[in-house]
Amino acid sequence: MFEMFQTWYRKKFNDPQAIALLGILLVGFGILYFFSDLLMPLLVAIVFAYLLEWPIKLLSYHLKMPRLFSLILVLGSFISLCTFLFIFLLPNLWNQAVTFIRDLPSMFNLLNAWIQALPEHYPELIDYAMLDSLMNSLKIKILSFGESLLTLSVNSIISLVGLGIYAFLVPLMVFFLLKDKTLFIRSFVKILPKNRRLVTNVWFEMQQQIANYIRGKVLEILIVAIVTYAIFLFFGLRYPLLLSVAVGLSVLIPYIGAVLVTIPVALIALLQFGISPEFYYLLLAFVISQLLDGNLIVPFLFSEAVNLHPLTIIVAVLIFGGLWGFWGVFFAIPLATLVKAVIKALPSTEE
Repeated sequence: MFEMFQTWYRKKFNDPQAIALLGILLVGFGILYFFSDLLMPLLVAIVFAYLLEWPIKLLSYHLKMPRLFSLILVLGSFISLCTFLFIFLLPNLWNQAVTFIRDLPSMFNLLNAWIQALPEHYPELIDYAMLDSLMNSLKIKILSFGESLLTLSVNSIISLVGLGIYAFLVPLMVFFLLKDKTLFIRSFVKILPKNRRLVTNVWFEMQQQIANYIRGKVLEILIVAIVTYAIFLFFGLRYPLLLSVAVGLSVLIPYIGAVLVTIPVALIALLQFGISPEFYYLLLAFVISQLLDGNLIVPFLFSEAVNLHPLTIIVAVLIFGGLWGFWGVFFAIPLATLVKAVIKALPSTEE
């Protein structure tokens, strides 16, 4: 067994290029793992820089505008859009969140009354004692959830100073990342080891995929949120903006997010409409929108990433989400693609 491992190790890592590649990856992962909190503004700025690079290229290459002018125009438009959303969208979202928290006890009472009536209709299948235990457990979790949301709200108010610092630092870093992109890349290349052929191959393969992924993921969030908001508004569902934002953000967690977000949508619709045609039509429209997202939007936006097996994506979400939280979940697919590209770039055992 040891000899087999030794043979495999020699064939894979006898190339200095492979050792350099793995060394750089280990250092990079280590820096992100131990200093992710300190680097958070930079990571956010890098994401926005990737997002804005495409319209800047479009203006500078196709419309022949100077790159600096294109950068100022695109970044200024993006900041204006974010300011507009912050001023007009956030208060409405906040009000719906507060209303939702306030309505949690009454929604629980309605759900409890509806569930308590089930044994009368299905006495052979449902037991009163089991229902009481289930509802008591659910009540404790709902109260705990409400307290957590209130605590989060208070903490959010307290951290407004931090948000203000982010609002100043991040656009500034985005500007310099885009303005001096070539300079930063050259400086980074200088610190790399001389044996960097595999590093260069993996970098060129991943760079465009990361850019496409960030653009595609932002577009997917917007499309899903807008479509579900229109559906909820059409049927008159309560908290339409809050729920549609939650549904939009759920696409950050492939497969799992869609399942998790369906539960509150279905429960709120059930408590509002009861077992009625409106309830079934709403659920049908919502399920159709989710199916269109999974079978039409995702393949169109992520043609490369879709080649990953669903189980691989779920495992990547669990691993990288556990390591880096939100950003680990957000970049789970590119990171899984990176691992795949590294394995592909390593020397074959047959060579």
